[in-house]
Amino acid sequence: MKLLFGNKKEDLLGRLKKQDPAAQKVFYEQNVKKFLSVAKSYVSDLYQAEDCVIKAFCKIFKHIESFRGEGNLEGWARRIVVNECLNFIKSHKTVFYIDDINPSFMIEVPEEEVIFDFSAQDLLDQLPDAYRMVFNLYVLEGYSHQEIADTLKISTAVSKTQLFRAKEKLRVLYLQQQKTMKNEHIQR
Repeated sequence: MKLLFGNKKEDLLGRLKKQDPAAQKVFYEQNVKKFLSVAKSYVSDLYQAEDCVIKAFCKIFKHIESFRGEGNLEGWARRIVVNECLNFIKSHKTVFYIDDINPSFMIEVPEEEVIFDFSAQDLLDQLPDAYRMVFNLYVLEGYSHQEIADTLKISTAVSKTQLFRAKEKLRVLYLQQQKTMKNEHIQR
């Protein structure tokens, strides 16, 4: 970016708005890995996540004129990636939201020695789609429960329930993974 644009984000934005292919390439190369990571947190299949990112970049470049300069360009683009992932999930999968909390879901798992050798993405991939969407929107994107409800067309109560269940499921999965890793370590 330094050679082409000096190191000015305003210059890059100006060139993006002029549909300059060199600027598009620079913006793509700067952000593709980050955006793929974001997409992967919503869509567990790598190839489908890549499709979402490609479609998002097409929308970003097509609608760059609508970016008013309020806030960060990367943040604006990231939101397009998230929306593309949500659209993909809505159109390709059936996601069920359950309103009430089932007491049988609450499993007591004893605290054990903590080992921090795990992949957060692997844990997120094990969440049901509804849990993962709400968890990502709330924790990673900073949406409020009202924004999540509006985006996913669910009630705020359902959003809160899904977040609660996602956290509990992650806790259980994490502790199960730790137990497995501890057993593998003992067997060696």
